[in-house]
Amino acid sequence: MLAVLGFATLGSFMLLVMRKYLSAFTAIMLTPIAAAVIAGRGSELGDMIMNGLDTVAATAALLLFAVLYFGLMMECKLFDPISAFIIRASKGDPMRIVVGTAVLSLLVALDGDGTTSYMIICSAFLPIYRRLGMNPLILATLATMALGTISGTTPWGGAATRGISALHLDAGEYFVHMIGPMALTSLAIIAVAYWLGLRERHKIDAEKLAANKLEIASGEAVPTVQVTWRLWFNAALTLLLMVLLIAEVADLLVLFMVAFVIALLVNIRAIGDQQDLIKRQAANAVPVMILVLAAGVFTGIMTDAGMIQAMADAALAVVPEGWGNLVPLSTAILALPLGFFMSNDAYWFGVVPVLAESASHYGIDATEIARAGATGQILHSMGPTSAPLWVLLGLVKADLGDFQKTALHWGVPVSLAYIVFAVLTGAISIA
Repeated sequence: MLAVLGFATLGSFMLLVMRKYLSAFTAIMLTPIAAAVIAGRGSELGDMIMNGLDTVAATAALLLFAVLYFGLMMECKLFDPISAFIIRASKGDPMRIVVGTAVLSLLVALDGDGTTSYMIICSAFLPIYRRLGMNPLILATLATMALGTISGTTPWGGAATRGISALHLDAGEYFVHMIGPMALTSLAIIAVAYWLGLRERHKIDAEKLAANKLEIASGEAVPTVQVTWRLWFNAALTLLLMVLLIAEVADLLVLFMVAFVIALLVNIRAIGDQQDLIKRQAANAVPVMILVLAAGVFTGIMTDAGMIQAMADAALAVVPEGWGNLVPLSTAILALPLGFFMSNDAYWFGVVPVLAESASHYGIDATEIARAGATGQILHSMGPTSAPLWVLLGLVKADLGDFQKTALHWGVPVSLAYIVFAVLTGAISIA
C-alpha cells in the first residue's frame, strides 16, 4: 500500500510540474501532504515537516551565500579581464575564438545561474561570431555544456543543491570528489571547442578574418577593463576560497559566508548600497532556496511516513541478484535521458531519492547517487525543460530543433565521458 501510494505521489508530482499545472514549489509540498493524509498520518505532519526542514537548513543557507558571493563578483566585473584577454589572445582566429568561448563559459558558470552565464557569454562573443559569420549554435552548444558541467555539479548550482537537500548530504563530501571529473570534463569541452573552431576557420572568408584582426589589434572589439586594487583583491579572495574549499578546512557554508562578508566590505562601503546589492542578488537565490526548503518538506514526509522505504523495497525486488554494485553507474546512465526530458525538480526530488534508498540496501552511500545524477546535467541544459535555454536561444536567434541537432551531437559523447571520468576517479563506484 505504501509503495503504491509513494509511486502515485511521485507520478502526481511529476505530472503537475511537467505539464505546468502547478509550480514546483506548490506541487512538491502539496503532493506529499495529500499522501500523508490518505495514509492516515495527517496528525503527524507537523513533526515530519520539521524533521525534513532540519535536514536542509544548512544547504539552503549555503546556496544563499554562494549566490550572493558570485553575484557580487559578477557585478564587480571580476571576469571582465579574462574576457578581454581571451578576445585579444584570439587575434581574430575563429579557432581561438571558439576555444575562448568555452573557457569563459566554464568560468562564468561558477555563478550557478544559467541566465546570467548565457548573457555574459553572448555579450562578450556573439558580436564577434556575427561579424565573422560564425555559427552562433557553436556558442550555444559550448555554453550549455559548460553550464551543465560546472553549475550542474557545484553545490551552489541548482541541480546539485536539489540533490544534496533531497538526500540530506554533506555538501563538502559530495563536491570534493566531483572536482576531478568536473575538471576532466571541462578539458573535454575545450577539446570539442578546438575541433569546432578548426572547422569554422576553414569556412570563413579571408577578408572578414583580416578585418576582424585589425579591430582586435586596435582594441575596438575588446571590452574596456579597469584594473584596480579591488579587482586583484577579488581575484585573490576567490582563489583562496577555492583552495580552502578543496582542502576542506571548514564547512562550505562557513567559507562562503565569511568570504561574502569580506568581499562586501571591501567592494561596497555604503550600507545602503550593500543592501541594494543583496536585494538584487536575492532574486537569483530565493527561488531556488524555497525549493530547497520545500524539498525538505517533501523528503521529510515521504521518509517518515515510510513511503521511500516501501518504494525502495519494491524497486529492489526487480533488481537481479549481484547487480547491486552497478546502481551508481546505472543511475548515471539513466540520468542522461531523464535529465534531458525531465525538469530538475521532478528528477531530483522524485526519482533520485528512490534510487538512493535502493542503493543503501547494497551499502552504497547516497552521495554516490547524487554524483551520478549530476552527470546528466549537460543534457538537461540542452533539453526543453531547462528554462535558461530559452533565454539563450532568444539571444542567438535560433529555434530549439536546430540547436539540438548541433548540441546533442557533442553533448551526448561529452556526457558519456563525464560518466567515465567519474568512474575512473572514484566519484562513483562499480565494485
